[in-house]
Amino acid sequence: MLNPEEIIRIAELAGEKILEIYNRDTQPQVKKKGDNSPLTEADIAAHNIIIDHLKKRDNTPIVSEEGTEGDPTTSKTCWLVDPLDGTKEFIKRNGMFTVNIALMQNEKEYWRPIFGVVHAPVTKTTWFGGLMIPAERRGPEGSGLMMVQPNKDPLPVRLVASGSHRSELDEQFAQTLGNYNLIRMGSSLKACMIAEGNADLYPRFGPTACWDIAAAHAIVSSAGGLVLNEQGNTLNYDIIKDTLNPHFLIAADNRWTKDWIYQNNPN
Repeated sequence: MLNPEEIIRIAELAGEKILEIYNRDTQPQVKKKGDNSPLTEADIAAHNIIIDHLKKRDNTPIVSEEGTEGDPTTSKTCWLVDPLDGTKEFIKRNGMFTVNIALMQNEKEYWRPIFGVVHAPVTKTTWFGGLMIPAERRGPEGSGLMMVQPNKDPLPVRLVASGSHRSELDEQFAQTLGNYNLIRMGSSLKACMIAEGNADLYPRFGPTACWDIAAAHAIVSSAGGLVLNEQGNTLNYDIIKDTLNPHFLIAADNRWTKDWIYQNNPN
């Protein structure tokens, strides 16, 4: 049986270890993985903590960015983990990185997130929620249940975007919004801003993997928001064969769905 408090504590423990490494006087050593993305001691340390604690709970398979335990094809549920989402932000030392833990449920050939925890070690803030679990924020700057709070016209659209990635497609879609304010943010914090009511829209045209967003997806859905694929349907996940996501849109309501679909399917 899922105990949210237990999973939150595992994310916090991983965050404490990441913060210990982050606060050292020396820069962490950085290696390159096969896809040329960075890997640090903090990624591995957080991964080991999460894997060890999840394995003590039960034998549910675990798919992590840094390695898999068990066989997801034999189970209806699976943990999907990004031990350190925002490694580039960690290296830049801007604090905008998170620990992501999602519980996934198999839906034929795809998977969907049914519970998620996102923990930000630097601010000691945690967001969580899922199927039949109300979305909640806990942290020094405020705690409690949360719901999306879309701005109403003629207020500017609060558009949240990556601090590291911005493409021509991002610019084109932004032009369809009319009056908007751009908020730069790293990691899954962008989605959490929408869930807690402090942003309206997060379009993502750049490459991401399933573990980057699944935990936040569960939280946004629980808070009343939308997570859509290129066709405007709810985003689902392949956590086994092709872990890369298509373009996706996270939104506080559906007023931008038509423009999103056209942007991705102009013909």
